[in-house]
Amino acid sequence: MIKLFKPAPPIDRLPDEKIDAEYKKFRLQVFLGIFIGYAAYYLIRKNFSLAMPYFIEEGFSKSQLGLALSALSLSYGISKFVMATISDRSNPRMFLPAGLILSAIISLLMGFVPFFTSSVAVMFIMLFLNGWFQGMGWPPSGRVLVHWFSVSERGNKTAIWNVAHNVGGGLMAPIAIAGVAVFAGIAGTSSSGYEGVFILPALVAIVIAFISYFLIRDTPQSVGLPPIEEYRNDYSTKTKKTFETELSTKEILFKYVLNNKWVWAIALANIFVYFVRYGVLDWAPTYLSEEKGFDMSKSSVAYFLYEWAGIPGTLLCGWISDKWFKGRRGPAGFVFMLGVLIAVLVYWFNPAGNPLVDMISLIAIGFLIYGPVMLIGLQALDFVPKKAAGTAAGLTGLFGYLGGTMTANALMGAIVDAAGWNAGFTLLTASCAIAALIFAMTWNVRGQEVVKH
Repeated sequence: MIKLFKPAPPIDRLPDEKIDAEYKKFRLQVFLGIFIGYAAYYLIRKNFSLAMPYFIEEGFSKSQLGLALSALSLSYGISKFVMATISDRSNPRMFLPAGLILSAIISLLMGFVPFFTSSVAVMFIMLFLNGWFQGMGWPPSGRVLVHWFSVSERGNKTAIWNVAHNVGGGLMAPIAIAGVAVFAGIAGTSSSGYEGVFILPALVAIVIAFISYFLIRDTPQSVGLPPIEEYRNDYSTKTKKTFETELSTKEILFKYVLNNKWVWAIALANIFVYFVRYGVLDWAPTYLSEEKGFDMSKSSVAYFLYEWAGIPGTLLCGWISDKWFKGRRGPAGFVFMLGVLIAVLVYWFNPAGNPLVDMISLIAIGFLIYGPVMLIGLQALDFVPKKAAGTAAGLTGLFGYLGGTMTANALMGAIVDAAGWNAGFTLLTASCAIAALIFAMTWNVRGQEVVKH
């Protein structure tokens, strides 16, 4: 392990009279750190898409740019798992900002140095590297969540934190557009100022990386506080074990993650959840245009509503899993996926000429699908020791991005081309049902009760 990333060692415990005040202060502080830090990752994840019209004007084809863009999803899916195995043995105070700064450097190079956007091959490499560094954002956030928030409150807190990706994704476009205005015509940039799409979001991300560093702390013990389970008297096992021992990579992988049937179950579920998420989202403009007669403006509104409806849905899902089901995530996931199934069927069978129903259906799907997306990552944190949380979440992410997202793009398109939209929607409804069934399998599983000691 690089010395810079080593976990922060525990220090002498603070006097009892100081613990409550210090705990409240640090819990708010570290949560803000991972929230704004993870939101900043989204400022420099998708900005290449905004520069694509310029590259098309320069002679690149859509298929060439699509190939380059695919590098980001490919590397991110792999990195989310590989880098998680490192993150679980690292200090998130260093790890999260480091990944953000490295990702920002890639964006700055693409903005300031024409060579790095000169060919599809070079762009593919740069976006692959960006995706790899992007994989350093989720795992350290997960490590912070499991150390500072106990199992009975973790659903609500994780749901709130998960909104960071909507916040960051929503702010990316206006910041990037402002960058275009700032850098247009400046010496060394083009007259259009497209380079600002890369430069300004990267500069903002670097500033936020330093802010996150000052806010985040590793474990409560590293600042003289007791484990969160002791502080809140909220243990995830009947034996009141707190799983504080740092683990080796071998132990993390082969004892707690790859040998854990529940982690494999939710990783499999993630394939189908992501297939529905992106099978609906990515194909909505095309489907609405071809089958429902929507124009571009209506399709754009529907797309926007789908994404932003996920914010309240995610928060509600996390709250329900904590309050109604007492830390069991399976029941909430099952209920939400059944809701998605119903909304997909309405979206499918609603006849053309009734756009309001299509809009409501898409809002409902967006509202409901992001809860299960969040829950699978949360279950991964729950099903393993705290020191293996990032790796477990990384494995589910690997399955989601490689098995779900890429399949939603490639298989959905091929099926629709070959057999029509009814065949595509048959896949979507089947995926909803399979995901719901797998969530049902975890109905009575709570916290780290499944961990082998």
